[in-house]
Order: sequence, then structure tokens, then C-alpha cells
Amino acid sequence: MVAGDKKSQAGSAEQAGRPAPLEEVRAQIDALDARIQALISDRARLAQAVRESKGSPGHAVDYYRPEREAEVLRAVQERNEGPISDTEMLRLFREIMSVCLAQQEPLKIAYLGPEGTFTQQAVNRHFGHSVRALGMAGIDDVFQQVENSEADFGVVPVENSNQGIVSHTLDRFVDSELKICGEIQMAVHHNLLTQAHSLAGIERVYSHQQSLAQCKGWIRQHLPAVECIPVSSNAEAARRVRNAPDSAAISSQSAAEIYGLPVLFTCVEDQPDNATRFLVVGRQLLAPSGDDKTSLLLAGAEGPGALHSLLDPLARHSLNMTRIESRPSSAAAWSYIFFIDVEGHAETEPLKSALREMQNLSSLTRVLGSYPKAIAGRPATTPE
Repeated sequence: MVAGDKKSQAGSAEQAGRPAPLEEVRAQIDALDARIQALISDRARLAQAVRESKGSPGHAVDYYRPEREAEVLRAVQERNEGPISDTEMLRLFREIMSVCLAQQEPLKIAYLGPEGTFTQQAVNRHFGHSVRALGMAGIDDVFQQVENSEADFGVVPVENSNQGIVSHTLDRFVDSELKICGEIQMAVHHNLLTQAHSLAGIERVYSHQQSLAQCKGWIRQHLPAVECIPVSSNAEAARRVRNAPDSAAISSQSAAEIYGLPVLFTCVEDQPDNATRFLVVGRQLLAPSGDDKTSLLLAGAEGPGALHSLLDPLARHSLNMTRIESRPSSAAAWSYIFFIDVEGHAETEPLKSALREMQNLSSLTRVLGSYPKAIAGRPATTPE
């Protein structure tokens, strides 16, 4: 019996209300797998054709277009009708695009390391796994790698939903010419990793200072007498703890697997909706994607109503400001600069006109980046 006849019989069984025989369902799956594989190969060949049309092999960064990728992923989400969730469907397509882009040479992505940090997870979520991930010791090192063209892009944390901004990341933009090229929003769940068999055997807890703050209520309740020691990253905490049976790390499931540590407790964060926002930094301002966000650095004259005057063009052009942060300025004592996020792209109206007006009002108006908004997947649909 040929595959088409088998498919027809399986369809007839389903129409009659009878489940298709397992052998027939497997035959259909095998046929679909072959079609999917052929289509992925076709897509990879088209990606090669794009490179050839530009006249030289080049580097992956020369062909990577985040704005185009965002358009593709939005279309994937719009087409998705389940039963696979948006999050999983988007992940699959990111990996396909990542593999196709990396045929000649993978993108090099610097991130706040070492291996096993939440920032590395953000790299994989945004770029897929077909990249060369470069773990750095600090945020400064990530910026320097991209500034010196040792890396194509960098990924750094900028904000936590409960603990607020990562001030060092914002401060680094003051003297850097790098641009923000993307954002990643990721739910963050902390785990207690330890070789100890119970809480009674733990004398100290290592973690990044932000993570210790995100779990301070849980620590106060369950480990009130332990010493909390901040380190450069959650992965570094796990590395220290793997040979210290009287210690524990607050870290990720990924770090537990990498460093061979048992998870004594899961989800020890104080807020169940704990999330962190990461920024992708690069060397160029992106073209519009159709649904963008712009980050600005502002400074103006001191005095009553100064900030109101700086922001007034946004209100008059009906632009939505989604975030504002102030940081001390090096210009003078008790003077400040402002970081703001606003919806829209710096090169399209109405934000383009508003920026012209803001530049006339301020001593400094700098576009830190215009980039696609993070794409948040919808939950899976449940059959009725």
C-alpha cells in the first residue's frame, strides 16, 4: 500500500469517529518530517542566495538584520493557531534563522558570564544557539568587546521588574558610542543549589547582589542566620559552591546542570512574576521594523520645570513614554541626566519631529537606539 493510500485510510477512520491506527499516524508523521526537512534546506539555500546577491561571502553581522527578523517573528506569531504556544513556535523559528545565518560564520555575542548565567539564556532566546557566545567577567568587558569589534553584539541586563535598574549598564552608555539594537524580556526563577542535604547544613549563600535582593524574603524566612555573599554572577556563585558542601548558591537551573549541583529548592524568588529585561548592544542604528521602541539620553538646563520642558514635545506629539530613569551627571554636583524609553522609531514620524524640538530645548539629546519591541508570546491554546 502506498503512503497516499495509508493517509486516505487514516483520514477515513478519523471522519468515521474512529482513531487512526498508530502505524498510519506514524507514517503521516514520517512524511511530514521529510517535507519539513526539505523546506528547511530550501530556506538555507535562499539564505545563501542573499549573501551571494551582495557580491561577497562577508561576515554574519553583515547580513544579520534584527528589524527583518522581528518582522518575520511577528508574522509567525500572527499565523500561529496552536496547539503549540507562541513561545515555543517563536523559539523554533529563531533556531531555524540562527542556523541559516551561521552557515558561513556564526555571530559572535559577548555576554555577562560565565557560562550558566541568565544573560546567557537571554542570548540563546534572542539569537538562537547557532552563535558563538563569549562569556565576559563584567558589563564593561561586554561593551569593550563590541566597541573593539571582537564581538558583533553584546547582551547585558538593564532592569529587573522588582529591583529596578542595573545602574552600571545605563552609566556605560554615557561614554560609549554603541547603540541599543534589541531588548529581551525573560521570566527569571531562582533556585537554591547546594551539596548540603538540608538547610541546616548551609552556612553561607552566594549569588549576584540583585538575585540576593530578589530572594531576601525567602532567605530571611528559611536561612536567617546564614552569611549572604555577593559575587559577580549567579553562575560564579554556582562555580564556588560545587566544592563547598556547607555553602549554597542562588542560581539558575542551567547553572545547576553545568556545575553538577543538586537543586534543594526551586523558585525561591520573593515575587512569582520576577522578570529581567536585557539589552542587545551593537555598533549601528537599526532601520524601522514597524513596531519599535527608542531609548534616549537627555540633559538640559537646571531649574523649575526643566524636565517638563524637555519632555513636552513627546506629549504634544502624542508619544507614549514607557520608562524614565535619572543618573548623576559628571558635568556638575547635583546635576542629572535622564534615560527615557519612548514608543516609535527615531527616523519615523511623529518621533522624528519631536526629537528635533527636544534638541532645541536640551544641552544633550542623544539617540541610544531604535529597536524592535520584545515579542511576548501568547500562551498555548487549549482544545475545547
